[in-house]
Amino acid sequence: MKISEIISYLETVAPTVYQESYDNAGLLIGDRNTELKGVLLCLDATEAVVEEAIAGGCNLIIAHHPIVFGGLKRFNGNNYVERTVIKAIKNDVAIYAAHTNLDNVLKNGVNSKIAEKLGLQNCRILSPKKGVLKKLYTFVPLNAVEKVKDALFNAGAGDIGNYSECSFSVSGIGTFKGSEQSNPTIGEKGKRHSEAEQKLEVILPVYLESAILKALFESHPYEEVAYELITLDNSYKEIGSGLIGELPEAVSSLEFLKSLKFKMKTSSVRYTDTHKETVKKIALCGGSGSFLLKAAIAAEADVFITGDFKYHEFFDAENRIIIADIGHFESEQFTIELFYELLSQKFPTFAFQQTNVRTNPVNYL
Repeated sequence: MKISEIISYLETVAPTVYQESYDNAGLLIGDRNTELKGVLLCLDATEAVVEEAIAGGCNLIIAHHPIVFGGLKRFNGNNYVERTVIKAIKNDVAIYAAHTNLDNVLKNGVNSKIAEKLGLQNCRILSPKKGVLKKLYTFVPLNAVEKVKDALFNAGAGDIGNYSECSFSVSGIGTFKGSEQSNPTIGEKGKRHSEAEQKLEVILPVYLESAILKALFESHPYEEVAYELITLDNSYKEIGSGLIGELPEAVSSLEFLKSLKFKMKTSSVRYTDTHKETVKKIALCGGSGSFLLKAAIAAEADVFITGDFKYHEFFDAENRIIIADIGHFESEQFTIELFYELLSQKFPTFAFQQTNVRTNPVNYL
């Protein structure tokens, strides 16, 4: 098995097109066509993790956080990023990162793993993304409509929420005239031809655009396929930042916070005033999620869980919500477990290793 097989699968779960603009998810170091020897799963690909991979016979590290965010101008080993990259390259260890793209997917994402740990139900994206859906219009002769529909649906078009194979069509008359170089399926060269057609419309996620267009061209009978793609401003409820769900039943604020500390295996929880006697609706975001506080309040969440809240940002709760800061590393630590579950289910005969290196740079007394 090659490294590319692991990457291809992970990018069906969390396509890199869903990462934030500042991010650098994907294969950062190495050749995707290299034969796979072993895989080490981690949160951060540090020098110690690279050394662990080498000792364990792993030539691929899958991390949540990219070791490189911006361009490196020198490789002199002057900081931990340069030293890690040098060590990985010297020892033929590839590094792949699935970061905000894995944060931004509802199914099998970082936030859904946190929700699972907390026992949340009825989970949905807190702040859905826009601009990640497109609509495809194409014009198909009547005798080929079902064939083209099947091809588009099989390639992933037409999914809307809990529904699949969604489309709309309207009948009309198309005209065309082929040149001397054409090879028309119907009609004659040099003569205008009229044909009863259906205008077919389907929605598709941007990451499947190439596959869906390929399916369209292969299934459509015309030599030249007429089609149009437009980007939609619709929010995509399956993709976006944060998550909100509900506890099976309301519990007291302090009882929930104590449970949160235990379930998330954190040394401390920084929280605002517990003005709510009981809580049930819980919003969360792995990593640094303070930018979602207004969305959590608007969604009428009782508690918002994340990491990296600054001192003055706690005031923004204004007794409308309880902020619970559990720490950046602590909120994302179960991503390693998520990687392991996904990959072990997909490749059951391959042994994946979870790091024994604790990469949290923050210590607590």
